[in-house]
Amino acid sequence: MISLGYILAIVMGLTLGLIGAGGSILTVPILVYLLGVKPVVATGYSLLVVGSAALTGALRYWRNGLVNFKAAAVFATPAMITVLATRTYIVPAIPDPIAGIPKDIFIMMLFASLMILAATFMLKPVKVEPDRSHVLDASRIIKLLSGSAGVGLLTGMVGAGGGFLIIPTLIALFGLPVKEAIGTSLAIIAINSLVGFQGDIASGISLEWHLLGLFIGLTLFGMWIGTTLAKRMEGEKIKKLFGVFTLLVGLAVLAEELHTLLNQ
Repeated sequence: MISLGYILAIVMGLTLGLIGAGGSILTVPILVYLLGVKPVVATGYSLLVVGSAALTGALRYWRNGLVNFKAAAVFATPAMITVLATRTYIVPAIPDPIAGIPKDIFIMMLFASLMILAATFMLKPVKVEPDRSHVLDASRIIKLLSGSAGVGLLTGMVGAGGGFLIIPTLIALFGLPVKEAIGTSLAIIAINSLVGFQGDIASGISLEWHLLGLFIGLTLFGMWIGTTLAKRMEGEKIKKLFGVFTLLVGLAVLAEELHTLLNQ
């Protein structure tokens, strides 16, 4: 099972390299079910894995001039504050159990729901009309702050990047082209995830550096392969296939946790 976990780390990186986003959603299930990491700890480990992968991807987009630093700074600031507060104060304060549901099961059910939501975005992307006015009126500021804080809370709670929410927001509120929105979202995810991981360190999380180092190294190796293959393969078809896979994994995780809960 451990070997399979590391193989899937390469597959996850391969997917990230091919479609630019989405693959990191598998980090927590791999860590929990194949590598034996506790769910709450796995969400913290995921922040480092996702942050490292997103930073690598963002640098690649930056070299091609596809990262909007102004948009990244505006969006990332509220999200960064929220994710740090979530990891430092909210996650440690979550009671166990929660309304009769053990904390670990609650976290995994929440994560499974996120996987299902992310899969629907991959299978049927929302078409967003960019706003080219570049005027941050009260309505847009409220949307920006709520969206940014929501992503920060999501990242902090379950260790996911939230690119499927960030990209449409960047297109709608900043008028960014799709490729620039992807590159900018990777920069935002890197900032949010790595800052959130600092919250875990401050909370005294116990780190298995051998596991983390190997997992991150294999993920980045997979990304390198995926980036090379991306020039020859059709990204949208791969994205839809991965969307189906993510949906199935999300449903399987939800079913497993419900089964565990009902048989306690």
